[in-house]
Amino acid sequence: MLRHRHLGTATLALGLVVLTDVLRVFLPSVITIFGQAASTPAELLGAFALGWFVLALAAPALVVRVGARPVGLAAVLVLGATRLALTAAPGGRTQLWLASAGLLAGLVWLAATAAQVTHPVPGLAFGLTAGTLGHALLGTHDLVWWGRWESWLLSVALVALLLGAAVASARPADASPAVSEQPVAPPARSWLLAGPALLLGGMVALSPAVASTAMSFWYGAAGTALPPLFALAPLGGAVALFVFCTLTPPAGRWRPLPPVLLSAGALLFGYGPPTALSPAMLLGAAGLGGCLALTTVEQGPSTAARRGYAAVGGMLVFAVAAVLYYAAYDIGYPNGSLPAGVAVLVGLVALGGRLRPAAAGTVPSPAAAGSTTAGSTADGRPAWLAAALAALVAFGAAWVHGPWLVATNRDGPPEQVRLVAYNIRMGFGLDGRLDLAALDRAIGPADVVVLSEVDRGWLLNGGHDTLHLLATRLEMPYVFAPAAGALWGDAVLSRWPVRQVQTRALPAVGAPTGAQALGVTVDFSEGVRLAVVSTHLQPPPGTDPVVQARAVAEFATGYADGGPLVVAGDFNTEPGDPAFAALTGAGLLDAFAAVRPLPTSPADDPREQIDHIFVSPDLVATDPVAVPSTASDHLPVAVTLRLPPAAPQ
Repeated sequence: MLRHRHLGTATLALGLVVLTDVLRVFLPSVITIFGQAASTPAELLGAFALGWFVLALAAPALVVRVGARPVGLAAVLVLGATRLALTAAPGGRTQLWLASAGLLAGLVWLAATAAQVTHPVPGLAFGLTAGTLGHALLGTHDLVWWGRWESWLLSVALVALLLGAAVASARPADASPAVSEQPVAPPARSWLLAGPALLLGGMVALSPAVASTAMSFWYGAAGTALPPLFALAPLGGAVALFVFCTLTPPAGRWRPLPPVLLSAGALLFGYGPPTALSPAMLLGAAGLGGCLALTTVEQGPSTAARRGYAAVGGMLVFAVAAVLYYAAYDIGYPNGSLPAGVAVLVGLVALGGRLRPAAAGTVPSPAAAGSTTAGSTADGRPAWLAAALAALVAFGAAWVHGPWLVATNRDGPPEQVRLVAYNIRMGFGLDGRLDLAALDRAIGPADVVVLSEVDRGWLLNGGHDTLHLLATRLEMPYVFAPAAGALWGDAVLSRWPVRQVQTRALPAVGAPTGAQALGVTVDFSEGVRLAVVSTHLQPPPGTDPVVQARAVAEFATGYADGGPLVVAGDFNTEPGDPAFAALTGAGLLDAFAAVRPLPTSPADDPREQIDHIFVSPDLVATDPVAVPSTASDHLPVAVTLRLPPAAPQ
């Protein structure tokens, strides 16, 4: 029985890792492929995403009718096959439908697993931890996006482990109705937390990308972020707390503590400043682990069907909360309370059970029996050891994927610099794939890069720190300024040192997504400097962003204080529009005036001229170009700037 129980735990953990991999493809595919570059209404996007989770509600009935073993094995085969097929880099609608099929198979597998595994907390905890550590070791760049032989090798190994564990743990002796229908502890309550735990873990508590971003804000100023040392370092503490708290159920008066910690972390994430991301992670990780642990000390009857519905229902909570949270950036409503609401729900579920005497013939809970399945013994050493091991791996990932991006002045200032402005759409190309190599090629040789729509850990986009990944590939340090929450905004990358970083929020004027202007001064040495302002105007649909353009012009000219100035980004306005006139009216010159028209969007059939570079009159802009590429839904635009000599002291 002990060996079978451990096999079930291992299968659940491995399956959760593979399911999470598929989710990291499914969610951005819904946005970038089904969404067609924001041309699809948010309501339709949400309905498409939720539909697969609702469809999975039929899985528990299928399990009861056909049997957990055959349904589970068939589902895990489809899950593994789609996971490998996604590694083949299909892109486009093939990717969307493969990811959708894999998601549905994963949900059916979860329902079948719930019918067989009555103690899911160890498997859920180890699965969440393994998925987190794997993502961290990969630097948040998932295997499915690599496009190299190494991704196939590692993916095949992962799927083979899952299939082997699933076959071994689903033998008739372990999946018989007599076993699966015993009134054991804990009941369906633990399974109900699977989806919310995946959401809160992926959104903040166990996200390597959030850890990287959180660390970088401690190195910035005025609400901006710079490349940190050991970017993933906060993850070590978060993972250790999560593992330890999951394996040591609180008792007595300490039982309310985990829900309080989890809610506090979620509130900090939703309403705190960017520098609060680190404590939000630590509080959330400890609280999430403790809430899972609380469900291991409850006894009561449970059936395969109830556990199956709880598992799929919890995943439906994941989907609904994720859709509602991120749809706010398209529709426009406050969303800071949503993570806290899910945290409160988790806390209520965790505290909802009570210790009750076990009836005759029932199996005692692992925690009550002192079983290591719950992770706790009298001296607590297994919990400490597991937490220390997880922290060690996380800190190892921080060392491996924490490049120290440093810019230094060369010998003397250059005569000219190449500046590129690029809306990278969170790193996803028109084919819906995260292709860092394609972005690198599109940017080409550059001294300064201005980026819009930079994602640093949104679960909706797969939880990648796209900025850190791209900056590492380009070997260029960055300055990041958030525009919509702490994890989404604009950035400036420079091969030369930057000084005097400032950011200013722009008037929302009714737009659901925030906007800002980021100013940095590039220091070329010997008194030669260039003020660079990065922005992404976000007007309400169908309106001209003239109010935001005026605010950018005022900020930029004041920031440059008469010195050489470049203002670049996605302006969502065309030459001749009021917003464009507001910028040229402030004394800025259109760097592309000589080559107009220069359409930049959409990338596969450019028709709109909305990405621009404006310069002050003392700069000479040459070689203006829009670079053909489908690595985003916009084309990058570039100019070569001849710098004026240093002003006399």
